[in-house]
Amino acid sequence: MTPRDPHDADAAVTDGAALPPQASPLPPEPHDGDLDLGLDLGLEGGGDTGDTVLGRRYRALTLGIVTVVSLIAFEASAVNTAMPVAARALDGVELYAYAFSAYFTASLFAMALSGEWCDRKGPLAPLFTGIAAFAAGLLVAGSAQQMWMFVGGRAVQGIGGGLVIVALYVVVGRAYPQRLQPAVLASFSAAWVLPVIVGPLAAGTVTEQVGWRWVFLAIPVLVLPPLAVMLPALRALAPSERSAGMNRRRILLALAVAAGAGLLQYAGQDLSWLSLVPAAAGLALIVPCVLRLLPKGTFRAARGLPSVILLRGVAAGSFLGAESFVPLMLVTQRGLSATAAGLCLTGGGLTWALGSYTQSRPRLEPHRERLMGLGMLLMAVSIAMVLLALIDSVPAWIVAVAWVIGGYGMGLAISSGSVLLLKLSRPEDAGSNSASLQVSDALGNITLVGLSGVLFVTFGGGDVAATGSTAAHQPAAFGAVYVAMTAVALAGAWVTTRLRPVIE
Repeated sequence: MTPRDPHDADAAVTDGAALPPQASPLPPEPHDGDLDLGLDLGLEGGGDTGDTVLGRRYRALTLGIVTVVSLIAFEASAVNTAMPVAARALDGVELYAYAFSAYFTASLFAMALSGEWCDRKGPLAPLFTGIAAFAAGLLVAGSAQQMWMFVGGRAVQGIGGGLVIVALYVVVGRAYPQRLQPAVLASFSAAWVLPVIVGPLAAGTVTEQVGWRWVFLAIPVLVLPPLAVMLPALRALAPSERSAGMNRRRILLALAVAAGAGLLQYAGQDLSWLSLVPAAAGLALIVPCVLRLLPKGTFRAARGLPSVILLRGVAAGSFLGAESFVPLMLVTQRGLSATAAGLCLTGGGLTWALGSYTQSRPRLEPHRERLMGLGMLLMAVSIAMVLLALIDSVPAWIVAVAWVIGGYGMGLAISSGSVLLLKLSRPEDAGSNSASLQVSDALGNITLVGLSGVLFVTFGGGDVAATGSTAAHQPAAFGAVYVAMTAVALAGAWVTTRLRPVIE
């Protein structure tokens, strides 16, 4: 993924229509040899056939795509519910955060690989390879006997997820006419709604009645039907016009970022003087690569587009960094079941959709920057409210209320950021800027979830026992996570004051 071509520190407002970031999450052409997950989505191809996305011609492909996305979404929501039990059963609570960050770290590299692969060979091979890797990762995680093996399985899942999501966007661009693409892309978001509602309950029930392993082991067999349904339509896609070999430099750049992130996470796990060596090596890999991945001025919150992209990583990372530890806290500190702990997060998914709908109202368009500021403040309030759940006299359901508030804030901030990015982008830069937004999202998740893990271990979280008998003595570990993520969310609220560019 490459940044826009920065002519100055700030972004200029330009008119003209641009593709929605979902439709073009990856830039179509490389820029200056930097990392570019760009894909030719074929957005200008395809004629008007009179069909709908569920018409006879596209029904099988659409249902297959929605099913694959739904399975990935279900796994994402279910893992939050099963993780507290899995980590304690494997005696690996100190590695709890890395089960999440390993997924995002691996997926960042896989997205780069999938982009090049799809451009050269078409989406069929990377899509099926990604689904196979995702299923293999589930099997590894579900059969793990040690926590490091579980984390490795999550990394394999991340590789699969990164390959799949990019390939699916390419399928949408090449298989559907332009007028149907928004509807298909909207189905990506819709496919998350039911899993968010059902996932925690189903995963909690399976975890308590059968065992946490079956939350992972039962999903691979479910990926076979959508593959069979999609295969005929995928084989009918026109082959890619690009015949040149893959751009190894871009893939290696993504690999360097992933490796650097892994070294930093390892260093954070081993808090000793020797850990400075992998930490320094990780920074040496990440810093120069990230400077190429994101627009100039991003890390100093330059006005306009750089701040929009920075805010995406801050918002996504702070929310996930806090959310990852909510089920573990409720299970170990408040004695809730895995099902009840997972259900506390369900409301956040629903209000996220509501927040996204709210920001889409035309009458609120002039106030988009303020909406994003409000969203970040709501997120900070919600994360701070979770701290109250560490007090025994405060009812545990306050977490559910907090996540309803935080989810609404995320809907306002994340969706508004995507719209504002297009508003500040030249049409020819829409793809690469959208790619930078995705990079910021991934880096924010990797960095802030990793930071949460370091804080958790530093303040004694690794001593939470598998039996839970000593778990109540470690509130400081969770408190450190929530205080830090509240501070990051408040910093994000300040970044929203930098979203409006200076118009000369």
